[in-house]
Amino acid sequence: MIIALEGIDGAGKNTLVQALIRELAQMDGITGVATMSFPRYHESIHAQIAAEALHGNMGDLVDSAHGMAVMFALDRAGAGKELGQWATSTSDVLLLDRYVASNAAYTSARTGNVEDRAWVADLEFEKLGLPRPDLQVLVDTAPETARERAAKRESLDASRTRDKYERDTALQDATFAAYVDMAATGWEGRWIRASESAPIIQAVKELR
Repeated sequence: MIIALEGIDGAGKNTLVQALIRELAQMDGITGVATMSFPRYHESIHAQIAAEALHGNMGDLVDSAHGMAVMFALDRAGAGKELGQWATSTSDVLLLDRYVASNAAYTSARTGNVEDRAWVADLEFEKLGLPRPDLQVLVDTAPETARERAAKRESLDASRTRDKYERDTALQDATFAAYVDMAATGWEGRWIRASESAPIIQAVKELR
C-alpha cells in the first residue's frame, strides 16, 4: 500500500510521516512500514540536477516548468521497481513524502494551466509506469504558517537554505490552491485533507 503525503514547503509532512510510522507499526495486520522522500537529492542524478537548477546553477532550465517537471518525474522513475513492490501489498505500507501530485500541483501553479495536471499524470503514471497511490493526503497547513516554519527551519540549519520555489510566495500560494482543488476533485485517486494522524489511520483501515 502506498500513501503519499502532499503539501507545500513547511507544511509539516515529515513530522506527520514520523507519527504515522509509530501508529501504523502498532496496527493489526500491518507487517511492515517504510518511508521514501521525493526528490531523492542524495540518490538520483535527475533530482540533483533539479536542485542545481533551483539554486541557479543550470542556466535557464529552472525557467521551464515542463523541463523541471520531467526532471522530477525521472527521479521517481528511478525508484519505480521499489514503488511497484509496495503497491501490490495490503499488509505493508510505504509512506511517501511527496509523490506525483506534487509535480502536478507545482507545474500547474507555475503555468496557470490546470491541463498540465493531466499531462503530469500521463507522463508519470502512463509513460513511466509509476503506480498510483492508494491514498493521497493533503497536509492541511495554511500557506502563511508553512512559510513561517520554512523560514525558521532555514535560520536554524544552514543546510536547509530555501530554493527558488520555496522563496516564491506567490508560487507557494498557487500550489496550495492547486492541491486543494486536486483533493476536492479526487485527482488520480482517493484524497483526504488532514493535519494529524488520526484521519489517515482511519482511511488506511478502510482501504484494508
